[in-house]
Amino acid sequence: MDARDVITVGLSAEREITVTPELTVRHFVDYMPPVFATPMMILEMEMASGEAIHPRLPQGWVTVGTGVDIRHLQPALVGQVVRSTSKVISVDQRSIGFEVACWVGTRKIGDGKHLRGLIDVEAFTKRLMG
Repeated sequence: MDARDVITVGLSAEREITVTPELTVRHFVDYMPPVFATPMMILEMEMASGEAIHPRLPQGWVTVGTGVDIRHLQPALVGQVVRSTSKVISVDQRSIGFEVACWVGTRKIGDGKHLRGLIDVEAFTKRLMG
C-alpha cells in the first residue's frame, strides 16, 4: 500500500493529558524534579500523530514511530493539563512526517518533528516470527 493514496498533508489531531506523579521524571529517577518527563511528552506527541491518520488507514494497517527530533522547552507540573498537537507535513510511499508540539495553556513546552512508518500488521508479525 502507498500511504499517499490515503494520507494527505494537513491532517491533524490533538490530545490532552493531566500530568500525574507517574508521568514525571521523578517517578523514574528519584533525585530528579517532579516535572513532566520528556519520554512521556514524546509519547503524547506520537499518540497524537497516530490519531491524526489512523482513521484513514485500511483495516490491518497501522503506523509505528520511526523517528523523533524533539525539543523539551519548559516544564509542566503535576496537575497541569498538557495539550499535544500533531499535523501531517509530508507523505511518501511508506513514511509520514509530522510537526508536533505540546502546550500548557498558551505556553509551548515542546516541539519538533516526528516520523511514522506504514506497516501491514499481519506481514510485519509474520516477519517477526521468522
